[in-house]
Amino acid sequence: MQSLHDLGQEARQLATGKVIPIVPMSAAEDEVARVMQICNACRYCEGFCAVFPAMTRRLEFAKADVNFLANLCHNCGACLHACQYAPPHEFGINIPKAMAEVRGQTYVDYAWPPALGQLYKRNGLTLSLALVAALTLFLVLGATLQGGGLGALWGADLGRNFYQLFPHNLLVSMFAPVFLFVVFALSMGVRRFWRDIKPATSGADVSGAAASEATSDVLRLKYLDGGHGDGCHNEDDAYTLKRRRAHHLTFYGFLLCFAATAVATLYHYLFDLPAPYDFPSLPKLLGAVGGVMLMLGTAGLWVLNRQRHPLHGDVQQKPMDLGFIALLFLVSSSGLALWLGRGTPALALLLCLHLGAVMALFATLPYGKFAHGVFRTAALLRHNTEKRQPNPIGLGAD
Repeated sequence: MQSLHDLGQEARQLATGKVIPIVPMSAAEDEVARVMQICNACRYCEGFCAVFPAMTRRLEFAKADVNFLANLCHNCGACLHACQYAPPHEFGINIPKAMAEVRGQTYVDYAWPPALGQLYKRNGLTLSLALVAALTLFLVLGATLQGGGLGALWGADLGRNFYQLFPHNLLVSMFAPVFLFVVFALSMGVRRFWRDIKPATSGADVSGAAASEATSDVLRLKYLDGGHGDGCHNEDDAYTLKRRRAHHLTFYGFLLCFAATAVATLYHYLFDLPAPYDFPSLPKLLGAVGGVMLMLGTAGLWVLNRQRHPLHGDVQQKPMDLGFIALLFLVSSSGLALWLGRGTPALALLLCLHLGAVMALFATLPYGKFAHGVFRTAALLRHNTEKRQPNPIGLGAD
């Protein structure tokens, strides 16, 4: 059976005599196109989030439109509980679930290389924990061989300085290629995503005002307020700000930890001040505060994810979601444990665990939930660019 998109393309081809290429859509994308057609006639949820104003600028939904709208959705669940056509109605409108399935598909479709995206989607939690264990074991073996035996792992006199176990240049040679690969893989993915969604949003050039508003939307997590400021939904139809707060703790905790690493790099190379650092140094302040925030945020996200109502998203993505949350928690908790245990016999083992967790996180960043932040930022930028253009169908308003 042909989709509405295919029928519309054929009608335009007959009317104009031009051959218009039809980009095939998956079953999940067809479902988003179907529910958007119905929502476009209803528009009850128009004020909830950016998806619905963007929807009103379209009469049909091609593949690029569907991918754009799916990544614009913040999965707050408000539209599901407000919808008169939600299950068990025969229309079966469930926008959070439909959008989540397409988002998961975009992580795979735009992953570079694609095979890794499919692997992580199916086995996210198992793969994450197995990768941490394997990398930690690898580092443990390396430390044992370098230190001349098991004594290097427990009770070795490292002078509270882990560079005595793994020299700075060795760590740089290990992590720099992984970091550069992550940047390249993410850049390749978002470049293809941006190229595909740009025609769907009129191809207008990005203005400074649009970029500024998109940045504000990202930093404030604007659309996790349910459209009314009371929050979104989780395990039932009650409003809660827990998801927004947990996301904020995680997001800003991660940024502070990254800032701590960046400042420590400047200290080392520009000011000739090598690690380890202690209070009240800026790297230590940033790292400690960021680590605590990241632990609290990821612990909250884990609980909320486990409690989330199955109709609020795609349950098949839970392993990927939980894998990313687990890696962030392990990175933050092992980092704090390493700092607190610097003067104990466990320093070497804690260092191996922390480095293994960090490397596993870096290696999986382009293929899991971290990618959704990158794609969603791109979608918000397109939305804020698009809404500054004249409405192409003359209906509704932003």
